[in-house]
Amino acid sequence: MKGFIPNLSSVAPLTKDFSSKSDYEEALEKLQQQLLNIQQSLFHAGQRAIILLEGTDASGKGGVIRRTTQMLDPRSFTVHAIGAPSAEEQGRHYLWRFFEKLPRRGHIAIFDRSWYGRVLVERVERLATPDEWQRAYREICELERWLTDDGIRFIKIYINIDQEEQNKRFEERISNPRKYWKLTEDDLRNRHNWDDYIVAANDMLAKTHSDYAPWHVVDGKHKWRTRVHILGLLAEALSENLDINPPAIDEAFLKAAREELGLKLKNALPTK
Repeated sequence: MKGFIPNLSSVAPLTKDFSSKSDYEEALEKLQQQLLNIQQSLFHAGQRAIILLEGTDASGKGGVIRRTTQMLDPRSFTVHAIGAPSAEEQGRHYLWRFFEKLPRRGHIAIFDRSWYGRVLVERVERLATPDEWQRAYREICELERWLTDDGIRFIKIYINIDQEEQNKRFEERISNPRKYWKLTEDDLRNRHNWDDYIVAANDMLAKTHSDYAPWHVVDGKHKWRTRVHILGLLAEALSENLDINPPAIDEAFLKAAREELGLKLKNALPTK
């Protein structure tokens, strides 16, 4: 294990603040452009990445994913919204359904919830036996070791809000017809089991935080700051040891293309 995983009740607030919405949007757009450049570099390098998001209900995972992908090329990323396993999946090992969702060369897979459901909802709702969810910590760590050893860039983020903030967001969903659909019976049941989920989440963070797949616990109370903080975190992690310069231009191909198009070579782009 590396570092200290804080108890969710004591997650430090973010320090970055914005004086106006335009200030926030400017910072967000800058990071979105940076993520697009990184995505293109990952594609050309044939590298793979996984972004995994867990968090308290209504913590803002969907909002973070929308801002993360807003400028990305849709051809080389996929968002997987993980819900309850199907009847076919229930008859297999719980990790089986995730293997087909792993990214291929040059692609990014984004998981909105994940295999950590085994030690969260399945533990709290008693959908898995104590032996099954306790064994899952080791199985998940072994899976993530296997993924990172195979060269996948892997970022795990847990977004946390307290119960007071969750109540405010649930109330907003109830009062807004365009957000009403977001509030489900599962949300209310999970709220009733709040203390059990916090215990389960803290156990998860402590037992699955590693040198090769560390957790990043983020305070989700202030949406603007949370989004900018996470996009910055993603940009830093995804670009580590990655050449983000544009690929070198094939001079022979460029010459042939310009001749075909009747363009003057003096206007050719500089080569790398």
